[in-house]
Amino acid sequence: MESLAFLTVNDEQISIEQAIKHLQVSGKLGQFIGDILRQYVIEQELRTREDIFISPAVTEQTIIDFRLKNQLTDPASFQEWLKNSGTDYATFHSTVAFGFNLEKLKAVITEPKLQEYFIERKIFLDRVVLSRIIVDNRELVEELQAQIEEGASFEQLAREYSLADDKIVNGMMGPVSRGTMPDILRASVDVTSPGKVVGPIELEERYGLFRVEQFLSASLEDTQLKQALQNELFDKWLAEKIQKLTVKLQVNKNL
Repeated sequence: MESLAFLTVNDEQISIEQAIKHLQVSGKLGQFIGDILRQYVIEQELRTREDIFISPAVTEQTIIDFRLKNQLTDPASFQEWLKNSGTDYATFHSTVAFGFNLEKLKAVITEPKLQEYFIERKIFLDRVVLSRIIVDNRELVEELQAQIEEGASFEQLAREYSLADDKIVNGMMGPVSRGTMPDILRASVDVTSPGKVVGPIELEERYGLFRVEQFLSASLEDTQLKQALQNELFDKWLAEKIQKLTVKLQVNKNL
């Protein structure tokens, strides 16, 4: 039995079997199959759930807005754009509708678990803006601490003495996740206030003074953060679904 043509390149037909071999050789077959399984699970879920409904009017209005925004109101121009994009109107319409259904599905799947997941991840989501001075002996760090307490400029001392690369920006580390801080540093930072200096703290045979600039507490009111957590939860749900599938790769060989 002949293999079905999958692509035609320079008038040469590439069968499905050949396409699979190309993917295997390039190391992309696993990703390719993974994408198919992901789409399969999502579409199966959308077909069987009764709590996912997006009004067709929403899709239509989105397409209208897209055409207005991209100056594609003229039917001929829109058809040309569809052709150049390698699609047709039916496929484009399905893609837009699928996007809305996918977001609704994500919300339905993740909403019951989102608050608990946020609490579990909060220590890593909360950030602290820090500046630091890192030196390699205790006597020097204690002397610098004394100078700061007497009114010396933290920034100036960082530029002069710090061994860290951020000395060139006055020791400013920027936002640091609380969850990635060494325990000894996090314990000191958590009980201080902005503008205060903590230390000396010994870290990996070096000594540091750290000034707390600002606390950045994570919140689900942050739309971008909420969406990121939803995506993480949804991906976990998808992975669990995919693991339960029985998958067999079947390719007709032209022998």
